Amino acid sequence: MQTTARRLPLVPVALAATLLAAFLVLFSPLAASAHDALVSSSPEADSTVETLPSELTLTFSAKLITGDGATEVVVTDADGNAVTDGAPTVDGAIVTQPLKAETIAGEYHVIWKVVSSDGHPTSDEFFFTVTSGSVEPPTAIPTTAPATAAPSPDATTTPGATTTPAPDAEASSGASAWIWALSIGGIAVIAALMVWFTVRARKNGSATDSDPSAER
Repeated sequence: MQTTARRLPLVPVALAATLLAAFLVLFSPLAASAHDALVSSSPEADSTVETLPSELTLTFSAKLITGDGATEVVVTDADGNAVTDGAPTVDGAIVTQPLKAETIAGEYHVIWKVVSSDGHPTSDEFFFTVTSGSVEPPTAIPTTAPATAAPSPDATTTPGATTTPAPDAEASSGASAWIWALSIGGIAVIAALMVWFTVRARKNGSATDSDPSAER
């Protein structure tokens, strides 16, 4: 009786390798593309406070990159005047911006720009409302127009980043969980296919070897 050795088909192995490579190429960049997100602020976005605090704090989802011009914060009152008092400071993932003491009531506009831990700049904006200020607004229009003052550096400086606002922390974590789940599921399917094709090939080889010879 003559025995013929059967070789493992190359098609299933090539298919499995192709699928695994596709998973790595498609899902790996997605996991690394999320920028650091603003987790919280004080005052909070769209909130109402009685008086303007002495400082604004921004808390992000990861430690920020510092450097000259890396972090910028602009806060303006209802009249468009800047109320920032000096440059912001960065402590890990927390940005602190001092604010002026003499302010008016109304809506305040916050614009921030930071550099994420992945090296990419990101920016966004939000508003909050102050119900009472330390300075009363003028009640009468002056009869003579005051001399136009040059705008302060804080008022004319706006963050230069034009990147799309980063997704919030919950959205980033949810996307990462789906990516890991799909990757693990894809690898499990690939492993199952490889085992199935291998067992099938061995069964076919055993059946061929056990057939009796037609000639004696």
